[in-house]
Amino acid sequence: MSPRHAKPRFTLNRKTLAGVIAGTATAGAAAITVASAGPALSAQIPGATHQAAHHVAQIPNPGMGRAIQTNALRDDPRVKTRALAAPQKQVQKRLPSATDVLKLAVSQVGTTENAAGGSKFNQWFMGTPYAARGVAENGGSVGDYANASWCDMFVSWVGDQLGVKGMGADAFTPAHAKWFISQGRWGNAPKPGAVVFFSWNGGGVDGIDHVGLVIKDNHDGTIQTVEGNTDDAVKIRTRSTSSVVGYGYPEYAQ
Repeated sequence: MSPRHAKPRFTLNRKTLAGVIAGTATAGAAAITVASAGPALSAQIPGATHQAAHHVAQIPNPGMGRAIQTNALRDDPRVKTRALAAPQKQVQKRLPSATDVLKLAVSQVGTTENAAGGSKFNQWFMGTPYAARGVAENGGSVGDYANASWCDMFVSWVGDQLGVKGMGADAFTPAHAKWFISQGRWGNAPKPGAVVFFSWNGGGVDGIDHVGLVIKDNHDGTIQTVEGNTDDAVKIRTRSTSSVVGYGYPEYAQ
C-alpha cells in the first residue's frame, strides 16, 4: 500500500467525500458491452507511448452556393416538387478502446507526486465540475483536493482525456465503485481496461482503499495493473485478486 493511502484522503471527512460526483467523464451511463483490449496488449507495454484521443474529421457543411440555391428552389413555385438534398449525416467519433486507455495510462508511468503529496492529476481534478459540485454539496473547498490521495483522480483523468463513456469520475474510491454498481457496470471478471477496486483489509465496497486499471489477467490468481499513487507514483503492478473487491466496466469500442 502506498504511504499516501495511509493518510486521510482530504481535510474533508469520509462522509463529505462520499458526495463527490461519480458522474461520467464525458457522457451518459447507458448499458454497455465491454470489449477486450485486443491481442498481446501486454507485449506493447514496455514501449508504450502517449496516444491522444482519436478525432475524426468532421465533413464540412455544404458550401454556401448550394445552400443559397436550395433556399431559392424552395421558394420558386416552378420547382415545388423538386426533391431537395437529403440531410447530411453526422460523423460520429469512435469510442476509445481498452487498448487506447491502457496506452495512455501506461504512458504516465514514472509520473510522481510533488513534495506536498499532490500531482498533476490533483491539479486537473480541482478544475473539473466533479470537484466544484462536491464542494457545493458537501462544503469544504476545492483546495482540499490539492494534496489528497490521487489514485482515483488518475483513473478519472485517463477517462476524461480520451472521452471514455461510462468511466465515471471521482476522487473517493468507494463512491466511484458504488457509481459503477448503480449503473450496472460492475462485476468480478478482470477484463483489460476494467477499473479495479482494492481493499487491503476487507470490508467490501465501503472498505475500498485503492483503484487502478487492469492490463491483463495473469490466470494465476494475480492481475497486472497500472495505478496512480502507488509508492507516490504511476506504476505497473502485479496484484493478488484476493484483494480485489470488484471491477467497473467502462464502455469501450468493439
